[in-house]
Amino acid sequence: MPKIDEKKLVQAIQQGDKIALAQLLEHYQQRLYNIILRMVYNRDDALELAQDTMVKIVEHISDFNGQSKISTWMIRIAMNLSISHLRKRKLRNAMSLDQPFSGQNDQSASLKQQIVDQMEPGPSQNVQNNEMLALLQQAIHQLEQDFKAVLVLRDIDQMDYTQIANVLNIPVGTVKSRLFRARLALRQQMLKNQQPPTDSPEHAFVYQNGDPND
Repeated sequence: MPKIDEKKLVQAIQQGDKIALAQLLEHYQQRLYNIILRMVYNRDDALELAQDTMVKIVEHISDFNGQSKISTWMIRIAMNLSISHLRKRKLRNAMSLDQPFSGQNDQSASLKQQIVDQMEPGPSQNVQNNEMLALLQQAIHQLEQDFKAVLVLRDIDQMDYTQIANVLNIPVGTVKSRLFRARLALRQQMLKNQQPPTDSPEHAFVYQNGDPND
């Protein structure tokens, strides 16, 4: 993704430059969609929420005060809409585990790095890796929304702790402790979901302990 001068772009937008606004939305639309998708685990819902996010950005761009990066402000809108959606869906008790998306994690490395690592093995590892990824995707989807949010922002979107704190409106210390607990919860959910091996113990998916400070 090419870099943009966010400050100048926002100044132009707040002065009524519609071309600058279109450029901002185009620059961040895929990132926002990816974050929403990993939160709500449904492509149709993610598309709708991404559109809602764009609408809110357009409606409230004049309220942006520059105290954070514009990307942080936009992600906060996307995350708030995603969390609200998850709460409503939980009340309807209509959550689905059928739609996959990419991801991976252990307690000592980020999800994004683990995605790369899982792409490296040769063809003989593909089936086993796909099974692991499917287990992970299901486990992430089953996490509490607060844990899911911090995992998505840190381990997939790779935001720093301060940015995550701004998005979620929590202290940096809470971000760090919540991330550590989220990775523990993910590990436990993975182990809970994993079926016992039918042939040999080496097929089990094993996590290693990690550092609470990433």
